[in-house]
Amino acid sequence: MQALRPLAAAWLVLISLVMFLGRASAQFEDGPPFGGFDGGFGAVAAEPAVRVSAQFGNASGDEPARLFVTATLKPGWHVYATTQSPPPVATEIRLETASTYRLLGGFSASPPAEEKPEPAFDNLIVQSHYGSVVWHAPIELAPGVDPSTLQISGAVFAQVCDPNTCLPPEEFPFVAELGPGVPVAVVQQPAGESAVAAPLSTEVLSAMLLGAFLGGLILNLMPCVLPVISLKLLAFVEQSGESRARVFTLNLWYAAGLMVVFLALATLSAAFNMAWGEQFTLTWFKVAMTALVFVMALSFLGVWEIPIPGFVGSGKAGALQTKEGATGSFSKGVFTTILATPCTGPFLGPVFGFTLEQPAYVSYLIFGTVGLGMASPYFVLGVFPELIRLLPKPGAWMETLKQVMGFLLLATVVYLFTTMSERYFVPTLALLVGLWFACWLVGRTPLTAPASRRRAAWIGGVLTAAAVGLFGFMVLLEDLKLPWQPFSPEALRQARAEGKTVMVDFTADWCPNCKWNLKFAIDTEAVRREVEKLGAIPMIADWTDRSPVIKEVLTEELKRQAIPVLAIWPAGGSDDEVIILDGTLTQGQVLAALEAAGPSQNALAAASQATTPRPPGERL
Repeated sequence: MQALRPLAAAWLVLISLVMFLGRASAQFEDGPPFGGFDGGFGAVAAEPAVRVSAQFGNASGDEPARLFVTATLKPGWHVYATTQSPPPVATEIRLETASTYRLLGGFSASPPAEEKPEPAFDNLIVQSHYGSVVWHAPIELAPGVDPSTLQISGAVFAQVCDPNTCLPPEEFPFVAELGPGVPVAVVQQPAGESAVAAPLSTEVLSAMLLGAFLGGLILNLMPCVLPVISLKLLAFVEQSGESRARVFTLNLWYAAGLMVVFLALATLSAAFNMAWGEQFTLTWFKVAMTALVFVMALSFLGVWEIPIPGFVGSGKAGALQTKEGATGSFSKGVFTTILATPCTGPFLGPVFGFTLEQPAYVSYLIFGTVGLGMASPYFVLGVFPELIRLLPKPGAWMETLKQVMGFLLLATVVYLFTTMSERYFVPTLALLVGLWFACWLVGRTPLTAPASRRRAAWIGGVLTAAAVGLFGFMVLLEDLKLPWQPFSPEALRQARAEGKTVMVDFTADWCPNCKWNLKFAIDTEAVRREVEKLGAIPMIADWTDRSPVIKEVLTEELKRQAIPVLAIWPAGGSDDEVIILDGTLTQGQVLAALEAAGPSQNALAAASQATTPRPPGERL
C-alpha cells in the first residue's frame, strides 16, 4: 500500500490540473476548439467546421450584379477548390433554377486556393481553401424583378477536411439576399490566411494544451505503439533492482528521445506547414519504416541482435544486453514516437490542425505538450521507481513475451503495407527478403568470433540487402511510360471503329516472362515515342485472375493457349489482319510490329494535312 501512495498523489495532481483547465475551457461561448469535449464539467456544443453565407449586390455602372458565397472554416480545416482534379472532391456552387435571375459567368474564388503537390495522390496538385473564401460570379436579374425582395437559394457541395480526417461530402445550403456585396480588396489576401486574424486568447491556448497533453498520454495505448511500449515494460522489469538515480536517468533518456522527435515535428509544422503524420504520405519514409520495423521484429524473434545495449537482448547475447543503457533508452523513445505518428488519438486531430493557423511558438508549445503527455508515465516511474517493483519478477516469461511482441511488429509491417500504393508492394517485399538474409547472416556469426569475421558478416549482409533492394525498386517496380487502358472486347471494337491502331498486351502478375517483356521490350521510351507518332492505343489485358473473357479472345480469336502475347490490330484492317508476337520479346520486335501495323487513321490524316502544300495566305 505504501508503494501506491506516491502514485495516488501524482494522480491527484494530474486530476487537479485537468479540472482547472477543463473549467477554463468550459467558459467559451463557442465551445472548446477541440470539438465538443466537455471534460466532464458541463456539455459544450461542438462548433461546425464550416459556415456558409451568401448575398448579392446591385449592378453599378458598367459592372453587373454579383453573387457572393462565403465559406468560413475553423482553423486547420479546409475545402477543395472548384477547379480541383479528382480524386479529391472539388467544391461545387449549386443554385436553384429560377426565372428571376441568371448567371453570366463562372464562379471565381478570393483569395485563390493554396496549391501544393500531395504525395498521397502521386504528387497531384491539391488546391485548398483555408480560413475564409468568397466565391463570386456575375448575375443578371430578370426585367421587373425587385432586388430587395429577391432571394437566391443554393448550396455549397464540399468535403471538409483537417490534416488527419475528411468528413463525408455534403451540401451546405444558403439563401442570398440583397446586401452591400463583398469588396474584392477585403477577400484578396494571401491563400491560407483567415479573413479576420483574431488574437490568440489564453483560454483557447489553455484548452488546446490540455487536449495536447491528454492526447499524448493516450498515444501510449495506440496499436502501432504498444509493441515498443511492451519492450519498455520489459526494461522496467530489468530495472526493478536498480538504484533510484539510475532508473530516473534511463527514463529521462527515454523521454528525451520522445521529445526530440516531437520538436522535430514541430519544426516541420512551423517551417513547412507539415501536418502530424504527413511524413507517412512520403513513399520513401513508409518503405524505410517498414524495413526498420521488420528488422526489429526479426531481432525480437532471435534471428539477430540489435547492437544497442538494453534494446532487445535475447539468445546467446542476452547476458550482454540485460541492462538497459542510455543509448537503448533514447532509441526506444525515438522509435516509439515515430511509430505513433500514423495514429491519431482523441483530441489530437483538432489540436494539430489548430497549429497550422498559428505562429511558430504555438506549434512548439503544442507538439512539446503532446510529447510531455506521452512521456508523463515514464516521468512518474522515474520519480517513484518503487512502483516498478509491482511488476512481475524477471523470468523465462520475458523471452516469450518479447517473441510475441515480434509477431505484433510483423503485424505492424502488414499495416504499413496498407499505407502504400500497390505498385510498391513487390519491391518492398523484395527489400525485406534482402534484409532478412542480412539479419540471418549477422545473427549466425557468434559475438565471440574474431572482429574481422563479424565485420565481414555485416558488410556482406548490408551489401546483399542493398543489391536486392536496388533490384526490387529498379527492376520490379512498375514505372509505366505508356498511357495504358484496360482491355475489353467492347473497348477494342470501339477503338477499331474509330480507325485506331490498337496494341494489346496479354499479361498476368504470375507470368515472369510477361513482366520481362513489359519492362524491357514493350513499356519503353522508344516504344512510347512510336505509339505517340502512330496515334496507337495501348491496352492491358490482365489475365491474373484467369478472366474467361480474355481467355476467349486468346483461344478463339488469336489461337493462343498461353501468355505472354502481344497483339496489334492495324487501323482499318479486318479481324484476321492482326499481328501477333508471343514468347520473350525484344524492343526491336515490338517497334517493327508497330511500324508494320501503321498509324491510326486520324494520325495518318494529320500527317497528310501537314505535308500537303497550301495556297499562300490559307490559315491552318
